[in-house]
Amino acid sequence: MTGLQPGQSLSFSELFIQRPVATTILMLALVLFGAVAYFKLPVAELPNVDFPSINVSANLPGADPETMAATVATPLERAFTQIPGLDVMTSQSGTGSTQISLSFTLDRDIDSASQDVQNAIAQTLRQLPAALPNPPTLRKVNPADSPILFMALSATSVPMTTLNDFAETRVADTISRIEGVAQVSVYGSKRYAARLYVNPQALSARGLSFIQLRNAIANGNSYQPGGTLYGAQRSYTLEADGQLRDAAAYNDLVIAESNGAPVRFRDVGTAVDSIQNDKQSATYNGRPAIIIAVTRQPGSNTVEIAKNVRAVLESVAASGPGDTKIDITYDRSEFISESIHEVQFTLILSIVLVVAVIFVFLRDPRATIISALALPAALLGTFGAMQLLGFSLDNLSLMALTLSVGFVVDDAIVVLENIARYKEQGMSAREASSKGSREIGFTVISMTISLVAVFIPILFMGGLIGRLFFEFAVTVSVAIILSAVVALTLTPMLCARWLKDGHEEHGRVYMFLERQFDRLRDGYERSLRWALGHNTLMLLASVGILIGTAYMFRVVPTGFIPSQDTGVIFANTRAPDGVTFEELQVLQSKAAELVQKNPNVAGVFSASGSGGGGVSNPTGGRMTIRLKPTSEREASADEVIAELRKATAAVPQLQVFFNNPPAIRIGGGPSNSNYQYVLQADDLNSLAAVSERMLTRMREVPGLRDASSDLQLANPQIDLDINRDRAAALGVSVADIQNTLYAAYGAARISTIYSNTAQYDVLLQMAPEFQLDINALKLLFVPSATGALVPIEAVAAIRPSVGPLSVTHYQQLPSVTLSFDLLPGVALGDVTGKIEQIAADELKGEVEGTFAG
Repeated sequence: MTGLQPGQSLSFSELFIQRPVATTILMLALVLFGAVAYFKLPVAELPNVDFPSINVSANLPGADPETMAATVATPLERAFTQIPGLDVMTSQSGTGSTQISLSFTLDRDIDSASQDVQNAIAQTLRQLPAALPNPPTLRKVNPADSPILFMALSATSVPMTTLNDFAETRVADTISRIEGVAQVSVYGSKRYAARLYVNPQALSARGLSFIQLRNAIANGNSYQPGGTLYGAQRSYTLEADGQLRDAAAYNDLVIAESNGAPVRFRDVGTAVDSIQNDKQSATYNGRPAIIIAVTRQPGSNTVEIAKNVRAVLESVAASGPGDTKIDITYDRSEFISESIHEVQFTLILSIVLVVAVIFVFLRDPRATIISALALPAALLGTFGAMQLLGFSLDNLSLMALTLSVGFVVDDAIVVLENIARYKEQGMSAREASSKGSREIGFTVISMTISLVAVFIPILFMGGLIGRLFFEFAVTVSVAIILSAVVALTLTPMLCARWLKDGHEEHGRVYMFLERQFDRLRDGYERSLRWALGHNTLMLLASVGILIGTAYMFRVVPTGFIPSQDTGVIFANTRAPDGVTFEELQVLQSKAAELVQKNPNVAGVFSASGSGGGGVSNPTGGRMTIRLKPTSEREASADEVIAELRKATAAVPQLQVFFNNPPAIRIGGGPSNSNYQYVLQADDLNSLAAVSERMLTRMREVPGLRDASSDLQLANPQIDLDINRDRAAALGVSVADIQNTLYAAYGAARISTIYSNTAQYDVLLQMAPEFQLDINALKLLFVPSATGALVPIEAVAAIRPSVGPLSVTHYQQLPSVTLSFDLLPGVALGDVTGKIEQIAADELKGEVEGTFAG
């Protein structure tokens, strides 16, 4: 009854044929384990890719870009170059802020790298400006972990500062406690600050300087512990009321004494309730708003996180002040869910089609069921392996499963056909299963090894692409291996019990299909004979196909990850150099209104005065445009971009750069477009000349659009040429001159207001009416060594000039980034080749160029 002939050993498949109950339980356990794992797998757009990148931020309010680059970026960059495994380092310094991006080699552990970066920052602190309000901070980033959810908080009946406190303390804190949330960021912050506006004429009339005023205010607001008084019978905590708790309290602050009478701050200026950064603003659909962005933890379920965030928003909004409203402006999980559902549908459809084809060819319901059962066993088992390996349900892993459907049933069909062959020779189903599976076992194993070998190069592929497709290769390989296991265990066992013994009478459908297969075979035989008789023609056709394939390989557009219609579009705006913040707001508002009028647009988040990467942008802003669902619009994202380009071209003096970025963007820094070419040189003037020539020629390249440069050297500025001899003769130090300027125009934090839930800055600056004219500088006085006040124009020549709006470094060298996009259907390779040719013509050795992103 074992089906073995004398002298034959027990085969692997025979073990399972003899133990049907154990085989059934084993397969059910595999299926059950896979089904449970399926519902526990995280859902994401792409596999989790740990790309070791770190961003370092530093702020010095009021400092110009060149000062930030020289005193903050450069010392930090020198320290960072000593860190092992550092691959690419870029920095961008704007007015009052510096952002440094560090990218490490893929074999570098991100946690140890961040520790090295923190140590380098600590060692550099003594070299950084003493006025730096806080030490530089670092944040680990992942190019695949962009925010998955954006929310806009707005209200009409409460101040924006109150709404900001609610956003930072209640909303952000509640969301950050949700499982899987890595970070909650607040954009367009309206954090409260007490702003002290100074009248320089009234200040100098009372014999006071800005430096004296700054010190007096700092000393007048103190929050120090008082200690403990230990009495004979009890102890007492001492607390002195040294805290000024709002802007109004500063108006009564005594800052000096003149002729025996106190001089209060109201005598020289006005203290008002304001916000920390009054040169940035944000709106959603025209309403002032605060934006909250949610970033997920690596390996977490994007769809589940978004669902949980939405679940708490209603109760959080209800507890907000006044008529607080929270709108979801962007939800990445919607696109991910749609993508996953599409791939799941494709997977199910492929399974149905494969089973249908099997039935048509086998023409036996029992044989079809035996072959088809290999699909759930292998595929669900693969889900279990994915759970153990820490994979996710994403586009690539599901594509791997879809691709493996055909491979999975191949092994079972091969085993089934060999068993059926022996059964048709008169053997019983039991004997045919034993002999057929034993005979074909080695063939199935060799087929499996050869198929898995196809994906081995992907497993050992280096770089980010290797990490991205590692999950794909492993998933396909696991599915193929499990299909071989099922084919050698479950399939022989089912054949031994389900296939009928003896010869069967076939019906009319079977005979009809048999005749059609015979005709197909005869037709193939005739075509094969004809082809063998015309071998020269066949050889020429093969060469033609090879040449055509090579040609198509060249002309097909190339890229890393294609842009998709995710329902959101991003835009950067740029106004003329020297534009005022009020003018910028007007221009940005006009552009946002035109964008919102597009019938395909559902909402527009617009921010003025801020750029990418957290760097302030005094002459530009950005927009996040949410599109209506695809079922409610007729145009794709790229078509909408084309429409918006035409619409916003009507806004004078404002350039708007729209882009639809891919899911992962590698290399480079914040820019106006998806592709970047970076120029480096020691001399900024050489960079300026070369970049202008290259930019002019790049705009003439066919297929290239939105070419722009981040170099802005015509930003108006005022230079003060200090007469050091004159200053020394009058007892005025250079440091006091700079400190006076910074105290008057830096809007620096000079004190802090402490509350139970937060801390708020006290900012000192020149009153706005004294900032409208360059001649207002003549109203500034600097204290001398004798205590007398010296007009600043007596020790420094004041002259208008121009300077850079921002300073960027690439690998420590000053750099210029040329950004560009491609027209649909244009091959990236063709454009990059032309840009490299332009660079070869224009770069004369003093400037280097490279593609950065």
